[in-house]
Amino acid sequence: MLRLLSERPNFKTLLTRKLKTLLMKMRAPLFFSVLVAALLTAAYYPRFNNAQKEAVLMQTILMGLNQMHYKPQKINDDFSKKAYTLYLDRLDGGKRWFTQEDLAKLTQFELQLDDEAQTGAYDFFDLSLQLYNDAFTKTKGYYKELLAAPFDLSVDESITLDSEKKPFAKDDAELKDYWRKSLKYEVVSRVVDEINAQKDSVIQKPVAELEADARKEVQEVMDKWYQRLEMRKRSDFLNTYLNTITNIFDPHTTYFEPVDKQSFDIQLSNRLEGIGATLVNDEDYTKIASIIVGGPAWRGKELEENDLVMKVAQGTDGEYVDIKGWLTDEVVKLIRGKKGTIVRLFVRKVDGTMKEISIERDLVQLEESLAKSAIMEGPSGETIGYINLPSFYVDFDDPDGNNCSDDVAKEIEELKADNVQAIILDLRNNGGGSLPDAIELSGLFVEKGPIVQVNSRSGDPHVYQDPDPKVQFTGPLVVMVNEMSASASEILAGALQDYGRAIIVGSEATYGKGTVQRFFDLDRAIPGNPEIKPLGEIKLTTQKFYRITGGSNQLTGVKSDIVLPDNYRYLEIGERDNDYPMEWSEIKAVPFSQQVYDVRPQLKSLRKKSEDRVKDNATFQLIEENAKRLKKRQEMYVYPLQLEKFQEWEAAQEAEAQKFKNIAKEPVISNVRNTSADKLALQSEEEAKVARNDNWLGNLKKDVYVEEVLNILHDLLQTK
Repeated sequence: MLRLLSERPNFKTLLTRKLKTLLMKMRAPLFFSVLVAALLTAAYYPRFNNAQKEAVLMQTILMGLNQMHYKPQKINDDFSKKAYTLYLDRLDGGKRWFTQEDLAKLTQFELQLDDEAQTGAYDFFDLSLQLYNDAFTKTKGYYKELLAAPFDLSVDESITLDSEKKPFAKDDAELKDYWRKSLKYEVVSRVVDEINAQKDSVIQKPVAELEADARKEVQEVMDKWYQRLEMRKRSDFLNTYLNTITNIFDPHTTYFEPVDKQSFDIQLSNRLEGIGATLVNDEDYTKIASIIVGGPAWRGKELEENDLVMKVAQGTDGEYVDIKGWLTDEVVKLIRGKKGTIVRLFVRKVDGTMKEISIERDLVQLEESLAKSAIMEGPSGETIGYINLPSFYVDFDDPDGNNCSDDVAKEIEELKADNVQAIILDLRNNGGGSLPDAIELSGLFVEKGPIVQVNSRSGDPHVYQDPDPKVQFTGPLVVMVNEMSASASEILAGALQDYGRAIIVGSEATYGKGTVQRFFDLDRAIPGNPEIKPLGEIKLTTQKFYRITGGSNQLTGVKSDIVLPDNYRYLEIGERDNDYPMEWSEIKAVPFSQQVYDVRPQLKSLRKKSEDRVKDNATFQLIEENAKRLKKRQEMYVYPLQLEKFQEWEAAQEAEAQKFKNIAKEPVISNVRNTSADKLALQSEEEAKVARNDNWLGNLKKDVYVEEVLNILHDLLQTK
């Protein structure tokens, strides 16, 4: 990090100049002269108060962004307006705290945040925090008062849960009514759950008793939520504000407090213990952000990305704890635990249905995160190799450690030893990783030539070439992708598509992330001054990727040659759906020549045959129907609060979801087996690893997407 910063000698000069202007306004000239000496020589350390540290932090972040970000932003009124809107959305996206009267006090700053940022002032932030704290105290009284009396569940009324579809409350009276409806929704949903649960019970509690029990439960949830919210420090809110500033540059440019960076490093190291999932806050809920490949949740195949965790219970019969409103780190403490113990999650799926999922905690098995292969048979008995690559991993600290390019090359050799006629490379849900390995891995399938262009803010693209003229596999190749195939996955898929070397099969397009980020330690920007450190780090975008044809993967992703239906095709998933993503752009193409195998002449015919099969495939038609249902469900935002209507609505949702619960649950591929090399190796492996392997092969047999790829390769081999 220090080397990168020192390559821009004007960074410290400009930062010192900015700090000089800032600190002259904050303290006497004598103080500034001492500080500048400290900045330049680190010989004297003045005593900073918290306001001064926060001012220096803002200045350091801004200077780092302007000096090193791929596309620096003008810190002007337009920037201020964007930051103002984004910050309010993050502070009160649910519109449960502020009224329009509160906003009237904040609006005066809408065009002043740029000035405050450049001078290190926090007047807007301080006022927003004051108004938030006032609202916190006020609404604490609301929920206690409203839950003290029964709700009339016979009243025909509804609630708008999508905050984008409703305005901020005009005044306190309207805000209190927002809270009344929100609490009533929590109560009526619990009442309906209990009515459904006691259908087969001998004892039937009356609705009034169920309503009272539900209010008591909601009261306990709210009490715990407010207790946790009261634990939030100024630094927690400041982190939100600073990331509002950085995210105007682009969604991947982020400020990390020192403790947050440590958590980030732990996740990257794949040393997580528990269920093997990463969690994020989604307004009042905890959402599954990703499933760690090889972890217990991944092996169970029930927990999925975007599931909302509603409750957590310990063991096989422990009592559920409602976690609505909990902070993520508190939820993590509940879910993590010793290997071999059970945790139960009560989750809301994307389609709105509820499900209990029991998971046995374990250590994330590293080998499950590595490339691995299998052999399958096509419709006419063709021998097809399959390689799954969960990420573009590399061990930077150990020269003898695993890296994906070497591992995939090894898998190819094992498949060739078993005389495969074609290979499937599965990059579904592969979010990227090591750029050098993406280049080397691409080179396994092409003879020579450029793979990707990387452009910095200087506008002088660097062309990365295939470093090895050897081609490890010269036969037919399919690369499988979906909406979550990103970054390095898109580099490989794009390069092989441009060469006509592989058929790209999957969702309409990949994620669309065409940028690269690096971490910079803010402490290294300011020598000395230990009293203001640690400042944390910023992860910022420094480069963009471009295909060898000159186009960018940014926003558009890599478009599949053959598109297959998937459950999320109509939902807002991808880089383009983030706030302030960087724009698509293009640069000059670079020359490249025909390679060992060109599939493009057959694409039109292959696509038509695949489309005909998909139309006649009942499973794919169910997937397409479910995708439309999920889109319709996502667009719904008004929910009934009258008991009978809520029951009717929930019953209709459950009945509709029932139709899709068993999609792709039965085997569709008859012969899936290990390579000869893996069969031999598994003979000496522990029972647990053999069981994981059997489970993996069993899931592959049920994969309707792999089945269709086998059909595509069958068609291709028939033409050769």
